[in-house]
Amino acid sequence: MGKNSVIMVRRAPGSGTRGILAAGSLCIPCALGRTGTTIFKREGDGATPVASMRLLSAWHRQGRMARPPARLPIRGVRPGVDLWCDAPTHPAYNRHVRSPFTASAESLARADRLYDFAVVLDWNISARARHRGSAIFLHIAREGFPPTEGCVAVAPRDMLRLAPFLARATRLVVAR
Repeated sequence: MGKNSVIMVRRAPGSGTRGILAAGSLCIPCALGRTGTTIFKREGDGATPVASMRLLSAWHRQGRMARPPARLPIRGVRPGVDLWCDAPTHPAYNRHVRSPFTASAESLARADRLYDFAVVLDWNISARARHRGSAIFLHIAREGFPPTEGCVAVAPRDMLRLAPFLARATRLVVAR
């Protein structure tokens, strides 16, 4: 692994909603957005943005899976407290917020396994714009790799294998 690693994501042959994620010598399956990939990402479109995104930080749900030894700031998810704002007109759009919160937001303490470990990607965060999409994460996939709402998702075992690449200097690149 070089100082500035790249995690490359390409669509799998014959599928718009499944991909192949490559990092160093690793090549692993991943789930993509329910409407595939797009260069025109909009809130709620279900597409994974075609982009080069920095890895900013991560969230870990204690007791649900082993904490990957990533070289990122990792915060523990607090059930009933930690949310992510997905209300495009709210000042906290595409940001971590705490409950109680009156605008639309999703819980980071999901009942399913998706956010047991979630890496926050720099999509619409550093240069934020309304309606450009929120909560674009690299997270845990559902069993069988069904499509995501716009994220990139991998199996829990593969997230642990990716850990050496998960650093602030790494970029996740979704190819067209």
